[in-house]
Amino acid sequence: MGHLNAADTTFVLMSAALVMLMTPGLAFFYGGLVRHKHVLTIMMQSFISMGVVTILWVLVGFSLAYGHDTLGLIGDLRYIGLQGVGMAPNALAPTIPFLAFFLFQLMFAIITPALISGAFADRVSFKAYLLFLVLWSLLVYIPFVHWVWGGGFLHQMGVVDFAGGIVVHLSAGMAALASVFVVGKRSLARGEKVIPHNLPFMALGAGLLWFGWFGFNGGSELAANGVAAVAFVNTNTAAAVGMVTWMALAWWREQKPSMSGALTGAVAGLATITPAAGYVPPWAAVVIGFLAGVACYAAVQFRTRQGWDDALDVWGVHGIGGGLGTILTGVFAVAAINGVSGLLAGDARQFGVQVLGVAIAAVYAFVVTFGLLKLVNLFTPVRVSKEVEAQGLDELLHGEVAYDTPSVATASTPPARR
Repeated sequence: MGHLNAADTTFVLMSAALVMLMTPGLAFFYGGLVRHKHVLTIMMQSFISMGVVTILWVLVGFSLAYGHDTLGLIGDLRYIGLQGVGMAPNALAPTIPFLAFFLFQLMFAIITPALISGAFADRVSFKAYLLFLVLWSLLVYIPFVHWVWGGGFLHQMGVVDFAGGIVVHLSAGMAALASVFVVGKRSLARGEKVIPHNLPFMALGAGLLWFGWFGFNGGSELAANGVAAVAFVNTNTAAAVGMVTWMALAWWREQKPSMSGALTGAVAGLATITPAAGYVPPWAAVVIGFLAGVACYAAVQFRTRQGWDDALDVWGVHGIGGGLGTILTGVFAVAAINGVSGLLAGDARQFGVQVLGVAIAAVYAFVVTFGLLKLVNLFTPVRVSKEVEAQGLDELLHGEVAYDTPSVATASTPPARR
């Protein structure tokens, strides 16, 4: 069963706190990117996940994710209501309290569905979002956790995902893409521009996300050791390279180095290194960060040309980044770091397994999310009326506004994610 290690316990608890901070960070990141009349709504969608998902995770979520495997698909209910989850270590966490493991995994469960909200910003009702939040967590996120980390069929196939390339980013990104097709485009008045209302908010959010990502990736080792150090270095390296790469591409294409582009590039690098952080050497993190900047930037341009209204480019950044990083783990992984070899180390099978895992997860997340949104719409309209959208979701859905004066954003403000 293992023995408690004080250093590991401290490290994981601190990492859990860092990951918790990422959800408010996401709220500010998304809040700065939307128009002033919708800022409270998008921020509320992140913050309310901290409440709803915590309750769900305590009651049944953790047990379904990490309970005894059933047919490779889902866990049992042995940990329902946190029964048997106490201060002693567990096989899943041999050197830390099982409660610390629960807490760390809870923070991942909170932020993942919140990521999706960026795709349908400005146009989804809060009631429908709450229902979607619960159903999506139960039918997409929790199964993914079990499949990859809880002993399910992807784990049995040999798929590796250090901190959530499939479980978090690919799942949220493909769900975001499905939501774009179900919810439809935003309704804009003639001449109305969709520009970020507060880029300093976005910068604050990006800083909190980058900071929290050290716990997100490093803490996934569940121990204060060399692999955690590698994950820390890889996390920062990929974020830095992704930022510079995206900025350079946008500068070359638009003749200006935009703040929003640089920050988006950093998040793309962070999302892409996530599945590989504890498996690849730092030089590979440079390559992964560069490829993240190029691929995610290209995905955003493709999305724009297709006319898909993924408002905050969740698919292009998190979906493409998470999938790409998972595949690249199968290319650059080195056994000397964490026991897994990739294609460059002579293990073609690992590469193939990673590709297959990405394909299975992408299709499942897209199809189930598409169906869930259609189902939710049968009970309550997913999309608000054009009148509510025009006046602003903040005032009409929540009875509050972020500002008592019109937004100071001007036409000279650079567009987000270009």
